[in-house]
Amino acid sequence: MNNFLKIGAIAAFLSVAFGAFGAHALKEILSPQMLEVFKTGVQYQFYHALALIILSFFIKLYPEQGLLKWSGIFFTLGIILFSGSLYTLTLSGIKLLGIITPFGGLSFLAGWGIFFFAGYKLK
Repeated sequence: MNNFLKIGAIAAFLSVAFGAFGAHALKEILSPQMLEVFKTGVQYQFYHALALIILSFFIKLYPEQGLLKWSGIFFTLGIILFSGSLYTLTLSGIKLLGIITPFGGLSFLAGWGIFFFAGYKLK
């Protein structure tokens, strides 16, 4: 099993768990605004978990295309930095953690850009 398939499956599982946690446990604790921030983290984690799962199949089909692996690295980094910082910010209340979030967003953008160029180079 490809590492990105494993990471994607774990990230998807956790996004469902975090979504349920947010919908049931956090709605009584967080403000509506902070709950939306938490939900944004869950949504982006889930989208990019699916991207990792799809990417794992492209890596299997085109193992010679090394850019695909870099795309997966950036998607994974984006999940950690973007979604992770939003979870930590909402649960801890430490607003300074919001500084990390844009780096996760840039990681997602880099992953998609690299994915595009990898696809462009495929025969």
